[in-house]
Amino acid sequence: MLLLLSPAKSLDYERPLPTGLPHTLPPFIAQSAELIAHLRQLPPQDVAALMSISDKLAQLNTARYAAWQPEFTPDNARQALFAFNGDVYEGLDAYSLSSDDIAWAQNHVLMLSGLYGALRPLDWMQPYRLEMGTRLATDHGSNLYQFWGTRIAQLLNERQASSAQPVVVNLASQEYFKSVDLKHLQARVVECVFEDYKGGKYKIISFHAKHARGLMARYAIQHRLTRPEQLMQFDEKGYAYAPEVSSPDRLVFRRKAA
Repeated sequence: MLLLLSPAKSLDYERPLPTGLPHTLPPFIAQSAELIAHLRQLPPQDVAALMSISDKLAQLNTARYAAWQPEFTPDNARQALFAFNGDVYEGLDAYSLSSDDIAWAQNHVLMLSGLYGALRPLDWMQPYRLEMGTRLATDHGSNLYQFWGTRIAQLLNERQASSAQPVVVNLASQEYFKSVDLKHLQARVVECVFEDYKGGKYKIISFHAKHARGLMARYAIQHRLTRPEQLMQFDEKGYAYAPEVSSPDRLVFRRKAA
């Protein structure tokens, strides 16, 4: 069973890493370098317009593209699980995981990425910003979905080639999960949905849902879950499985109060 997460816009390259943390290299360095070559052609004002970001952020990321290198080192990169710093990763709380937890996550968690395609927790990552929905034109098409094509699905297939019943648990946003070509994916897909009670009804509240996805990933890691049915026992932060609105491939978790 593989768990898919979205990346985070917010990054942390300052906090000290756990002692003795191992590293691996991303699987698509050549493709990342190709995207960087396109991004380097854009002046800051074009980056700002393309990504709908401020001039300050555009300047920062233009500098990141210029500094990016195909050789990854401790000076220019850090492990992806400890580089992302958004709502999902606050819920996952990687710094409190044990070394055995992280080793398990390395084999069962993948973070989707506009620049890197997919990253394992210990894959070195240089800082960047490139959301999967960005309409960056390349020789492969007008956007990143066309650029990545079937590559991410093929990677997932390779990761589960020895599994008799391969399963992908989607804890990523739709923007990122769309990068997985389902026509080529040879696995069952199970989606986890998190709803909060507000205004008299249950609804998905983005901040809470992102945090809950991280909590679910952490739960799976710490309990070494191998089957989607085991996810139904998740009960962190007041969430509980809601069988009346769920299906085998769409597990809904609800709570009354945050």
